[in-house]
Amino acid sequence: MAHLMLLVFYILISIISLPFPGDAISNCNGPCNTLNDCAGQLICINGKCNDDPDVGTHICSSGGTPSPSNNCMPYGTLMCQGKRYPTYSCSPPISASTPAKLTLNDFSQGGDGGGPSECDDQFHSNTERIVALSTGWFARKSRCLKMIRIQASNGRSVIAKVVDECDSTRGCDEEHAGQPPCPNNIVDGSDAVWKALGLNQDLGVVDVTWSMA
Repeated sequence: MAHLMLLVFYILISIISLPFPGDAISNCNGPCNTLNDCAGQLICINGKCNDDPDVGTHICSSGGTPSPSNNCMPYGTLMCQGKRYPTYSCSPPISASTPAKLTLNDFSQGGDGGGPSECDDQFHSNTERIVALSTGWFARKSRCLKMIRIQASNGRSVIAKVVDECDSTRGCDEEHAGQPPCPNNIVDGSDAVWKALGLNQDLGVVDVTWSMA
């Protein structure tokens, strides 16, 4: 009887230790039961996560494994408005003066930012000095509501709050206001950030550096 109980105990431990698809997000060819089990825009096909033919992703056909952040390369592509865009889960390494591209974002409801900001689930006035960071720099919300210093080449700088992610893995849907995935080196600033830096918004994209404030 004791041997039987011991055998049952080991079987139960083995079952508990088995990975369950819903417990974690699966990447390419990972196990899945529902769409929620798959990372990014992958879908569950025959119990495995794979590219979504309706969206036109080519993540799995490109290897499906994101590169390390110190050698940040695209891990797939996403078709958007007839053009392919690279997708990233990483960003360049952060230093005391990290090179970036400053872009302009409308954080208000109905703006080009799409849904509410990810950090606080709210829309924001563009008079606030706020930014969204590319996925790798956003680091799964670890920089939410923290302050960063942005330095322009004209010598001016500004302190801004991180309120959202500039998604480098997904895009071209309602949540992202139809916008393609962000490059992996974006600081997406509000109107107030651009004005504080004395930059012409018509330029659209400007080289800057940033660091934690």
